[in-house]
Amino acid sequence: MRIAAFSRALIFFLCCLFLKFLSQGSAQLNGYFCDYNKVGNYTANGTYGNNLNTVLSNLTSNTQIDYGFYNSSYGENPDRVNAIGLCRGDVEQNECRSCLLDSRGNLTQRCPNQKEAIIWFDNCMLRYSNHSIFGRMETSPLLHMWNMANATDMEQFNDALGSLMHNLTERAASGNSRRKYDTGDTIAANFQAIYGMVQCTPDLSRQDCNNCLVGAISDIPSCCNGKRGGRVITPSCNIRFESYLFYQQTTVIDPQLPPPPPLTNNTSQEDSGNTTLIIIAVVVPTAVVVVLLIFKGEDEDEDEIKIAESLQFNLDLIRVATGDFSESNKLGQGGFGAVYWGKLSDGQMIAVKRLSRDSGQGDIEFKNEVLLVAKLQHRNLVRLLGFCLEGKESYGVLVLEIVSGQKNNGIHNGENMEDLISFAWRNWKEGTAINIVDPSLSNNSRNEIMRCIHIGLLCVQENLVDRPTMANIMLMLNSYSLSLPIPTEPAFYMNSRTRSLPNMQSWEYDSRETGSSPSEPIIKSVQESENEASITELFPR
Repeated sequence: MRIAAFSRALIFFLCCLFLKFLSQGSAQLNGYFCDYNKVGNYTANGTYGNNLNTVLSNLTSNTQIDYGFYNSSYGENPDRVNAIGLCRGDVEQNECRSCLLDSRGNLTQRCPNQKEAIIWFDNCMLRYSNHSIFGRMETSPLLHMWNMANATDMEQFNDALGSLMHNLTERAASGNSRRKYDTGDTIAANFQAIYGMVQCTPDLSRQDCNNCLVGAISDIPSCCNGKRGGRVITPSCNIRFESYLFYQQTTVIDPQLPPPPPLTNNTSQEDSGNTTLIIIAVVVPTAVVVVLLIFKGEDEDEDEIKIAESLQFNLDLIRVATGDFSESNKLGQGGFGAVYWGKLSDGQMIAVKRLSRDSGQGDIEFKNEVLLVAKLQHRNLVRLLGFCLEGKESYGVLVLEIVSGQKNNGIHNGENMEDLISFAWRNWKEGTAINIVDPSLSNNSRNEIMRCIHIGLLCVQENLVDRPTMANIMLMLNSYSLSLPIPTEPAFYMNSRTRSLPNMQSWEYDSRETGSSPSEPIIKSVQESENEASITELFPR
């Protein structure tokens, strides 16, 4: 009775939390460090604390800057505070400020009374310090993240990746004082696509930006050798590569260039004759698939049928466009899900079909539709532009969050920081899984709690086919006699370390610095996929 009651309570809380999860955007925390240079604490309500509040408020409330780089200082030495905010180069201004606001709240909460701290989210970085940080290349602390999936041909993949990152580095380093950012893609063996992104804080000189990015790229063999995705993140620069499109393919106009000349009347009239509609299908609750279909204008003479190209799109963009699937945006209800209208940031009108994941028939219908549309393109038909899969492993993460009482965005482990899945997996391997259990659950059945941890780890395994279905999970929770398979390694790990890098020659990786090898990471990252190994974006789930 006690075990059954605990199972029912767990299922109830999972349902409640999952509904909350669906209603929120994914603020993807990558990592943070407090007092990494050991400069000490400040007194609450003292001069430094007041200056810090002022400088962070000034930085996050600045509406005049539209290029994603913010710096601010306030106060006099020794209580002077310097702060930098940097958003990813493809992030819209509103999203940028929102990310910096989240960073500000998280940083002051996670690093209370610290004179120096830094935090990285997926879309932005925020740091502050009592020493000068403007125009200086700093490569410590360092954050590594990687996808657990391997490239099919490691040697050719690494060659293609090296060439891509070298080209991106040259272009980004030659950027101006407002933006040093570039993206690109290439093809490796077996038609494996590689997408890359590099960025520096634009206050760096061209040489310092180049040196920082070259150093980050030289770290790839240390963390991500042969992996299909990875990140190296430092205070002054960061790099990322994936086997799927993770950035927005928008044309970024140099902030210092004058605006383009207005279009002629003829061009305007021609454009106004093209009506573009994007139809998006979204599958919930444990997976989200976004399909963008664009109708061609009737004035286009081309009748050719061709294979459409696939791109990946971010669920957050769809949530914003539809008012987070607002009822006021709902157009109707079909047999397999609701349809919503929305508007993208570029003004493009969209229709969003949100499919129910509970319907097996709905899945089949969706797959058939995707297969048909992907093959054809015609002026009167629709063309498949892309898709998005997100949250495949979110159920397992919620189980671990409930059992541990911890959020999946960083757990202090001595001087290091681990994410929840890495922490749970390490303790499971070491036979100390009870260490992750919330003390408030101590009065419940230990065997039942361990079973929940076991199920949670099964749900975040790297191989999707190894993860149990919801039907099997219900059986596992309600049938204690049912034997559970042994879980395999979770899909994504992150490693971080703080180190001093006096010169370029010392940037060689030394596993003694972290006390672990790449196969035994200290931390996990934002589960680089929402689990990068699945297909979507990094952490938290």
